[in-house]
Amino acid sequence: MKNSTIVRVVLLGAIAIVSIIALQTYWVKKTWDIKEQEFHEKVNIALLNVVAEFRKVNTLPTYNLIERAASNYYIVNINQSIHANELEFYLKKNLEALGLKESFQYAIYDCESDKMVGCALIDYDAENGTATTSEQIELPTHDKYLYYFSIRFPERDNHILASIIPLMIPVGILFITLIFFTYSIIVILRQRQLSEMQRDFINNMTHEFKTPISTIKISADVFLRESIIQENKRLLRYANIIKEQNERLNHQVEKVLKLAKIEKARFELKKEYLNLHDIISICLEGMEVNIDELGGLIYKDFKAENSYIFADKLHLTNLILNLLDNAIKYCKEYPEIKVQTISHKKYLQLIVQDNGIGIAKEHQSKITQKFYRVPTGNVHNVKGFGLGLFYVKNVCKAHSWKWHIESELNKGTIITITMKI
Repeated sequence: MKNSTIVRVVLLGAIAIVSIIALQTYWVKKTWDIKEQEFHEKVNIALLNVVAEFRKVNTLPTYNLIERAASNYYIVNINQSIHANELEFYLKKNLEALGLKESFQYAIYDCESDKMVGCALIDYDAENGTATTSEQIELPTHDKYLYYFSIRFPERDNHILASIIPLMIPVGILFITLIFFTYSIIVILRQRQLSEMQRDFINNMTHEFKTPISTIKISADVFLRESIIQENKRLLRYANIIKEQNERLNHQVEKVLKLAKIEKARFELKKEYLNLHDIISICLEGMEVNIDELGGLIYKDFKAENSYIFADKLHLTNLILNLLDNAIKYCKEYPEIKVQTISHKKYLQLIVQDNGIGIAKEHQSKITQKFYRVPTGNVHNVKGFGLGLFYVKNVCKAHSWKWHIESELNKGTIITITMKI
């Protein structure tokens, strides 16, 4: 994966996650504020009703004042002394009527002693909702009024938090997603580092092979030119084997180098106008020996009237050789290969058809993957790296050509490459 791609993935992912976090935070904060306001309004209504209850009984003055000293602490000015038992009864009655079965602490100010008296905690059981009363520490005094009582809700924040827990679930899922995304990025970066190390190792290894391969080639050529070797059939045979195997090794090393070049995005094209028929003919001449050894046949069917295309000669040649090589390697008994060209108004088609073992449908989507090789059943003599069609795909992609494969198990394969004229 390219650096720019990784940067884009990380950047877009980070923007998406930050945006979702910001949106979730906004809605949680908004919901908290709404719930807090709703709680405050219910408490305010309940306290006004408590004041009204005392007004009926004790004929209090018409004015009253409810002051919110803190987020969970209220001071109610009643301007007349009241009894703790009455206050507790009216508080529980009016708070419960509004659905506020929340634990609360209350106290009454005694102006003679300048202390809060009758301090008690009304605690509700979460299961059955019953209330129990217990003595509590003294609440702070307030020097603004002479007759007032105070009420505090110690569990107010927990009450609001419990009401917005459903909104917190997506936040938790989001944080799990964030952790997974971070882990994925770490894995991607790690895999990319390992891939680069592997590619560098392959490049260094193959380049190191080039020197001894060249030395062996020169040595084999020297042996083959010597009269002593020419006269000794046994030595001549071994010298030819050395040369042939050296050429084969060199061919495989070149394949690996081509792969590394493709992966490093250095797939440079030197395009020129080429006669496709000429290139195909040259490739077929080079394959004739292999086909003859297997007792196979090859057919040319050049129907294209205009066979000139704008392409890279080296890569086009390698593409055709790869297709022919696959057709030969994966034949059943003897290869029968048909190479056909068809021209249209704006494009030219190259069609390579064989009578080989074919490719099952479940493997057709994977054959262009690097190093992937289709299982060949009882055929065990097929050698290679699994790079042929991977290379073909990249050549077509570099030239903006389209390619299509049709294959059926045990009935052969047809590969069609559509080229722009």
